[in-house]
Amino acid sequence: MKIVVIHNQVEAALKQLKKQMLKDGLFQEMKKRQHYEKPLAKRKRKSAQARKKQRKALKRMLAHESD
Repeated sequence: MKIVVIHNQVEAALKQLKKQMLKDGLFQEMKKRQHYEKPLAKRKRKSAQARKKQRKALKRMLAHESD
């Protein structure tokens, strides 16, 4: 990741960096690695994410078909 600071505009560069980090999911990754997660908790979290993703895709597909 590379952010270029132009004309000493550090605040704008930091804002751009934060936006890029959010987009790439680095804040979530840092938060996840902050503490150890038990394997069972990891499996539960991943399965919950998969269910959420599947529901979202189904909702999107139904909305697309109704148009």
